Amino acid sequence: QVQLVESGGRLVQAGDSLRLSCAASGRTFSSYAMAWFRQAPGKEREFVAAISVFGGSTNYTDSVRGRFTISRDNADHTLYLQMNSLKPEDTAVYYCAARVGVMRIPPRYYDIWGQGTQVTVSS
Repeated sequence: QVQLVESGGRLVQAGDSLRLSCAASGRTFSSYAMAWFRQAPGKEREFVAAISVFGGSTNYTDSVRGRFTISRDNADHTLYLQMNSLKPEDTAVYYCAARVGVMRIPPRYYDIWGQGTQVTVSS
């Protein structure tokens, strides 16, 4: 089983770009579909993006499609989220998550989670 550690979150201005990373320990990273979720204060955790085991398929929530790009490097055991044109409503704690099998949207299908990294976008 992998363990996940996110990094890269910080305070940025609206319109800025930011890249989040999720480092996975263990040798089985390429067995997992991966995803990014986020949770703003007082709100439920929501799906942001997902990527298949070998990166051939991706999925995005409508609010980030065209602005965010999910990618993975299986040789490096790392998941990325490139975020461009950031908006204040993107402010949240961002989590990476893993599951064996195909990528899914609901968070309940993911059984391995990182600790989260805070992204704050000021207007």
